Amino acid sequence: MKTLDTVKTGETVSVSKLSGDGAIKRRLMDMGITKGTSIFVRKLAPLGDPVEVTVRGYELSLRRAEAKLIQVA
Repeated sequence: MKTLDTVKTGETVSVSKLSGDGAIKRRLMDMGITKGTSIFVRKLAPLGDPVEVTVRGYELSLRRAEAKLIQVA
């Protein structure tokens, strides 16, 4: 399965599943990242961390470790 950290700049993907447990999964869901949500990858930092995305009309920066927990299609 493809994860958000492997998506290239300029691509739009849809969330298929959130991995992780407890607080991290809840934090991602509180930021609006839920199953079926569209995510547009705006920018990647030069070393790949963080990843800047657009979710539900707002910009969000995610650590690479957090992006690995988001499975996309």
